[in-house]
Amino acid sequence: MAFLQEREARGDAGRNWVFFGNPESAKDHIYKDQLEKWRSEGLISRLTLAFSRDQKEKVYVQNRMREQAREFWAWLEAGAVIYICGDAERMAKDVDTALHDIVMEQGQMNEAQAKRYVETLASEHRYLRDVY
Repeated sequence: MAFLQEREARGDAGRNWVFFGNPESAKDHIYKDQLEKWRSEGLISRLTLAFSRDQKEKVYVQNRMREQAREFWAWLEAGAVIYICGDAERMAKDVDTALHDIVMEQGQMNEAQAKRYVETLASEHRYLRDVY
C-alpha cells in the first residue's frame, strides 16, 4: 500500500498490477475502497483478487499468478518490479515457488536457470519481499 501511496503522491507514471489475497472477501477485503479508487483513477492497471475461502476449492495469490502466467512473464520481461508482502511462513514461500515455476515455464528455462533469473531480479531490486 505504501508503494502505491508514494507513486500516487509523486504522480509516477507506469503500470501497476496488484495481486491481493485474503481468506474471505466479505470480511477480509481490507483495502477494497482504496484499491478500487486507484483502479478507477488508473494508478492500478490490473487488480487480481484471490479470496481463498469464498469457494469450495481454495484459491490463493499464487494460483492467480499461474492463471496469468503468460502476461505475468511479459511484465517481468518488460522490467516489472515484484513486491511480496505478508505471511512469511506459507504465502511468501508459495508465491516464490509460483514465480520460479512461471519463469521456468514461460521463459523455457530449467530449474537452475530460473533460480538465477529470480536471483538477478532480487539483485536488481526487482524482487522485494516484506514478509513477517
